[in-house]
Amino acid sequence: MQATATAALFPFDNSYARLPEGFHVRLAPTPVKAPKLVMLNRPLAEELNLQLDGLDEVAIAEIFAGNRLPDGAEPLAMAYAGHQFGGFVPQLGDGRAILLGEVIDRSGTRRDIQLKGSGRTPFSRGGDGRAALGPVLREYLISEAMHALGIPTTRALATVTTGEPVYREDVLPGAVLTRIARSHVRVGTFQFFAARGNDEAIERLADYVIDRHYPELKGSATPYPALLEAVLERQAALVARWLMVGFVHGVMNTDNTSIVGETIDFGPCAFMDAFDPMTRFSSIDDYGRYAFANQPAIAQWNVARLAEAMLPLLADDTDRAIDEANAIIGTFEQHFAGAWLAGMRQKIGLASEEDGDRDLIAGLLDAMHKGQADFTLTFRRIADALEDSERTPRVRQLFEAAEAFDQWEERWRARLTRETAPAADRARMMRCVSPAIIPRNHRVEEALEAAIDKADFAPFERLHRALATPYDDTPETAAYAAPPEPSSIPYRTFCGT
Repeated sequence: MQATATAALFPFDNSYARLPEGFHVRLAPTPVKAPKLVMLNRPLAEELNLQLDGLDEVAIAEIFAGNRLPDGAEPLAMAYAGHQFGGFVPQLGDGRAILLGEVIDRSGTRRDIQLKGSGRTPFSRGGDGRAALGPVLREYLISEAMHALGIPTTRALATVTTGEPVYREDVLPGAVLTRIARSHVRVGTFQFFAARGNDEAIERLADYVIDRHYPELKGSATPYPALLEAVLERQAALVARWLMVGFVHGVMNTDNTSIVGETIDFGPCAFMDAFDPMTRFSSIDDYGRYAFANQPAIAQWNVARLAEAMLPLLADDTDRAIDEANAIIGTFEQHFAGAWLAGMRQKIGLASEEDGDRDLIAGLLDAMHKGQADFTLTFRRIADALEDSERTPRVRQLFEAAEAFDQWEERWRARLTRETAPAADRARMMRCVSPAIIPRNHRVEEALEAAIDKADFAPFERLHRALATPYDDTPETAAYAAPPEPSSIPYRTFCGT
């Protein structure tokens, strides 16, 4: 066991560690050779009530590399299973991550502190348990960008280089990410016990999730169906938010489906530039299973897998349990459509509701697809055009097939005449849901290449600062709003393992 970092105070209260053997395996992180602090999210540390005062960067690096454990840490690797690209794997688990413990943040919310890339565990399946610097920085950058966008997500607390190489296609610098989450319980956690026929553990896990994350359900006469419905509602709302900003997760496996509706795992994810509903970035998603437009259906499919695992809790009779599960799963489209339509109405400046609004929004997306219009810039410039019609040409020039936009604009202007709220107010509303800045793929790659190839973290830090205020237009961040130059080479992302 590593030495204790007595100068650091983490107010741990570790509820998951109190669950029985079989839910996790207790083990410490594997020490690294020469940890060096790269990024520390001090505002988040303060939010978590972590006391790091008086510690220099060397001591902080030792903690977030896993070489030293704060008092009260109870390190463990969590067990879970999962469907990966549709195929079920009965045992996955934390193959390169260690949950140090849980703290109660300043808002009273329980949060996990996890080291990712902290060495091998019994779940490593032959992997080295380590992480490369590129994927670690990518997760830090994009998870914090998602938070700034207002989308439920895991957070990044720290990045530490290890002074050791990791071996992938190339030899790469190693790193450890400290990830913060409201929970690391996944759909796959339930599947782990269902695959073993362990109904008692499924009930214990469901009770734990209700106690920790859905306490309002404790008084329900039917808490387990209510839990399934609550998870479904959060997943529907989350994916609607993804679609509103052009985000493609890329690896929506059930082991990456958080039970609390947070975005988790930022491996082969990315944001669209030109709109195409079948956009995918993952190098291993050959058939577009997790393409942009498929994400709602996949989220529903994942919740259905949770329902299968929970069947013993839904009713005493199997047929009744299946009927209960199907009834709940069947509400997904309603929940998703409601969240998505409400958000998209805001994005085109509609404060009121009419039956034809869905068709109007679909017409714009179709025009954007035909015209290869940039997703983010189109909605941002539509806000300008609503406020001042003379700025409409700035929207039109984004479309290769501008006639499609012209036809849509005529319908849009006619619809706007039935709005009563002032145009300026609606334009502000639009800018609050349509970011000016996203993690543009070319900018992300520039930042990662500088960090990995030259140990130059300045481009990364500049991009990180720009992404912290995604809804603001400023001269200092204008360059980060620009799309890339046209390229015939499709952008691809890769899993960090």
